[in-house]
Amino acid sequence: MKVCVLASGSGGNAVYVQEGPTRVLIDAGLTGRKVEDRLRAIDVDPGSLQAIVVTHEHADHIRGAGVLARRFRLPVWMTGGTLEASRETFRGVERVRRFENDEAFDFGDLRFQPFTLSHDAADPVNFVVEGGEARLGIATDLGVVTQLVYQRLRGADLVVMETNHDRDLLMNGSYSWDLKRRIGGNRGHLSNGKAAEALCSLAEEGLRQALLAHLSDENNRPDLAEGTCRSELEGRGVRDFALTVLQQDRPSPIFVI
Repeated sequence: MKVCVLASGSGGNAVYVQEGPTRVLIDAGLTGRKVEDRLRAIDVDPGSLQAIVVTHEHADHIRGAGVLARRFRLPVWMTGGTLEASRETFRGVERVRRFENDEAFDFGDLRFQPFTLSHDAADPVNFVVEGGEARLGIATDLGVVTQLVYQRLRGADLVVMETNHDRDLLMNGSYSWDLKRRIGGNRGHLSNGKAAEALCSLAEEGLRQALLAHLSDENNRPDLAEGTCRSELEGRGVRDFALTVLQQDRPSPIFVI
């Protein structure tokens, strides 16, 4: 399986996944044109895409989904709750395919296992994606790592893990108190510390590679996100662990798992 995070952050999120001839986007939170540009930057023809799978209706995850679906006649997979909450993005002509939260479905050579999470959206999900012998876990846009999240991510070869904010930067920053409570609450976003704890638990299950995602421009820094996770892992005796901090303005390397 090939994995490339085309963008990660509040400005837009998109993950490209390929297994054999099957080519899928998980979320399309950039404009359609920017998604196409990012795909071409990794030598992928946008016209070769076969589907878009959506996690939830927030703009930084669906901004370009309708445009791309219409332009390339792509099916768009989402829950019914997400569809109802994202009517402004779609015109009713797209090929929408609904799935139930926590019910696995297949597309081409990929199997998607959605799982529910704690976030302030209509019916948000994350995914474990299986292709061949490989397992990709995606854990972003969640306020707390529940037992279900742990269960789903166990056995993954690569996890995209949210490290949205440093707690001190958030609390001492310029955001309003209501926004700080929303971001730091159980239906908001993961802090570096919470993400580090989750990665340590997954490392005990055998995980050895993670991508740190959805960093806040104002309330985090790449060195803080990586340093917090690295320190926690090494404190638990885990030293053979690869960490990559994802960027908003450029695609990640292509990971083969």
